Amino acid sequence: MATIKFTFEDKTIAPVTVNDVPTDMSILEVTEEHDIHLNHNCGGVCACSTCHVYVNSGDDFLEEITDKEEDFVDRAINPRLESRLGCQCVILDKNAVIEVEIPDQKRIIGHEH
Repeated sequence: MATIKFTFEDKTIAPVTVNDVPTDMSILEVTEEHDIHLNHNCGGVCACSTCHVYVNSGDDFLEEITDKEEDFVDRAINPRLESRLGCQCVILDKNAVIEVEIPDQKRIIGHEH
């Protein structure tokens, strides 16, 4: 099962490592199951940019970014080359080790949990 290491742009939040993550789950679904705050307004259907994250390593274990996702990433606050939408980051490999940084959620108006 995969491992996801979450860090946070807001350094007052301690890093979280989630082990035993099954394939076919998205990063957004993992945050929901483990009570990790990541806003999401559209319900995880790639129709907004509120679940924007930075995949710092392990992106080769995730579904490739689509043109639609890229369009929404461009609308996110402070997009970077490693930017993705958590709802579209579906884990493909049971041996994946992925490092994700969650942007400061105080700057994002959105639904949480």
